[in-house]
Parts: sequence; C-alpha cells; structure tokens
Amino acid sequence: MEDFFVAESIQVQLKKGVLEMCVLALLSGGDGYAYEIAARLADDIGMGEGTIYPLMRRMQADGMVSTYLMESASGPPRKYYRLTAEGRRTFIAQRAEWDAFEIAVKKILGGGK
Repeated sequence: MEDFFVAESIQVQLKKGVLEMCVLALLSGGDGYAYEIAARLADDIGMGEGTIYPLMRRMQADGMVSTYLMESASGPPRKYYRLTAEGRRTFIAQRAEWDAFEIAVKKILGGGK
C-alpha cells in the first residue's frame, strides 16, 4: 500500500511541475477561456480546477498572460487568456528545458541514446 502512495506522490509532483508549461503550450495555439483550459488539462493529465485557476491568476500577475472578456451565447461573458510576449519567451525556454530533461531521463531509463 505504501508503494501506491509513493507512486501517486511522484505522479502528482510531475504533473504540478509541468502544469505551467502545459497551459503556455495550450495558449501558444491561440487564446482560450479558463474553463476550456481547465477541462483540457483535467482530461489530458488529470489536474483539477482547484490547481489550475490559482495558476492562471499567478501567470497573469507574473505577466505571462493577459485577459479579456468576450460575450458568450450560452451565458455570461467569458474571461479569455492570451499569451503575452513574456509568456511566449517563457514557453520557449520551458519547452527547451523539458526537451533536454526528457532526453536525459530516457538515457537513464535505457530508452534513449
């Protein structure tokens, strides 16, 4: 049972470590609203809204994203997020670090050369 908790802890830490980069990656493809981003991250990597919304606020405070409201046919206006120039620079840097890290881990695990 203890091994399950260790594996779960590692998985959670890995997800939290790449969450900002994943948000930046999604927004690099175009603007998105918070629920759409949260739903995609929940579906693809299993991160809950409780983790994503505070991250989005922090990214806005750090100047990586800007926001604007857009009317919605299905309810109140939606808050959209857009990458800033700083956000694009951050994404490029994080992606390069991730690529190098992935290669190194694959070498250690025996899956790379």
